[in-house]
Amino acid sequence: MSATPRTRSLDSLAEDMQPQLGLRERKKLKTRVAIRRATYRLIAEQGYDATTVEQIAEAAEVSPSTVFRYFPTKEDIVLTDEFDPVIVAALRARPAGEPFLESVRHVLVEATRLILAHDHEETIQRTALLVQVPALRARMMQSMATSSRNLCQVIAERTGRDEGELEVRAYAMAILGAVYEASLYWAEREHKDDLAELVERSLSAVGDGLR
Repeated sequence: MSATPRTRSLDSLAEDMQPQLGLRERKKLKTRVAIRRATYRLIAEQGYDATTVEQIAEAAEVSPSTVFRYFPTKEDIVLTDEFDPVIVAALRARPAGEPFLESVRHVLVEATRLILAHDHEETIQRTALLVQVPALRARMMQSMATSSRNLCQVIAERTGRDEGELEVRAYAMAILGAVYEASLYWAEREHKDDLAELVERSLSAVGDGLR
C-alpha cells in the first residue's frame, strides 16, 4: 500500500522516535521483531497450537529464556507491536482545542493505514488468529487494560479530568473496544473490507450511537 499524506505524518513521527533509542534499545527492538516474525512464519507453516516457544527461539536464533524475557506468553508474541508509543505521541500532538474523539479518529485511522502499509500480512494473520484462538482473545483483553491506562492519561491531559475517573476509564475502553471489534469484523469477513474505514465506522458509533 502506498503512503498517503495522512499516513506520512504518522510515519514521520515513528521515524522521529527511532533516533531517541539508544544502542541497547535498538538491539532489543531488533530482537523483538525477529522473534515476532519467526513466530508468524512458523504459525503460517504449522498452525498456532503446534508452534512451541522452543521452535520460535530456534527460528529467531535466540534462547527460549530470551523469548520469555521479551514476551511473557506465546500469545503476547502475536499480539504485541511497536506502535502504541507512536499513537500516544500522535494523540498528544493533535490540536488542544480539537474534540478528543476527532483526535482519536484521525490518529487511529491513520495508524491503521500505517500498520497495514508496514505489516500487511502480519496484520491479516493476527486478526485471523484472534477469531480462531480463544486464548488470544482472552490475552487481548488483558493487553487492552494496559493500553487503556495509557489512553486514560492522554484523556486526562486533554480534558483536565482525573485519569482514574470511571467516565474516563469507560470512554477509553469504549474507544479500544471499537477498534478491537472492527478488527474482528474485518477478519470474520475474510479481510475483504478496508480496515481503516471499519475503524472509522466503529469510532463514529462511539460518538454517535446507533443513529
